[in-house]
Amino acid sequence: MGYSDHRFDVNLSILFTELPLLERPAAAAAAGFTAVELWWPWIETPTPGQAELDALKKALDDAGTQLVGLNFYAGRLPGPDRGALSVPGEESDRFRANIDVAADFAASVGCKALNALYGNRVEGADPQVQDSLALENLVLAARAADRVGAILLIEALNKPESPLYPLVSAPSAIEVVDKVNAATGLGNAKFLLDLYHLSMNGEDLNQVIDAYADKTGHVQIADNPGRGAPGSGDLDLTDLLGRLKKAGYRGWVGLEYKPGDRPSAEAFEWLAKPLRAGN
Repeated sequence: MGYSDHRFDVNLSILFTELPLLERPAAAAAAGFTAVELWWPWIETPTPGQAELDALKKALDDAGTQLVGLNFYAGRLPGPDRGALSVPGEESDRFRANIDVAADFAASVGCKALNALYGNRVEGADPQVQDSLALENLVLAARAADRVGAILLIEALNKPESPLYPLVSAPSAIEVVDKVNAATGLGNAKFLLDLYHLSMNGEDLNQVIDAYADKTGHVQIADNPGRGAPGSGDLDLTDLLGRLKKAGYRGWVGLEYKPGDRPSAEAFEWLAKPLRAGN
């Protein structure tokens, strides 16, 4: 098994960032990709104006690119924030204000996966209070996702780069997935399996795949060390993706790596152009 066994999409919040947001879908299409994903693009606001939403939809449509994954509002990304939904006060309120906006935009472009970053621990807040708030907000997000026929993704990050983020292992994220599904009865909460983050945590990636492939709703990849393109580090991503295939995973694989000191369009030589179309 190799890369030909998977459908790849490009994360336009880490690749093609040398271009304005509305030019990135066309650039991805020019590189041969038909599917893309995004972190919440408007980091300053959870509720952008309709004109901004319409402009992004038009850019995606004009490029012929399908949006297959979208983050809910998560504060400043890239930057120090790692989610808002478990942060008491204004940030949690901003997340709630974003839920239906993000879900409705996803529905307008046919996006079927919404990712909710859990949120950092914050000084002065009881972790148990944060966890209770997180579950409340994730239940709301799961119901909104279900309303538009989408799944809700829960992601583990890595402790070295996100030391205040509490979900820094596959089991910790799976525990939240299970709690959300138990609370809603919908079963639409899934694990976002990011091989880079899990490798940074020192987890046994083969074991994670074998244990949780059936609860995985989306996969993201980057090599380690460096968070570069496949082949730039030490991870055997061909083998790992083959193991995912054998374990039954048939979803998208998001390219969420840094292009390095070159234009993003030159960062895909590891993947033959005919394999980029996501068919």
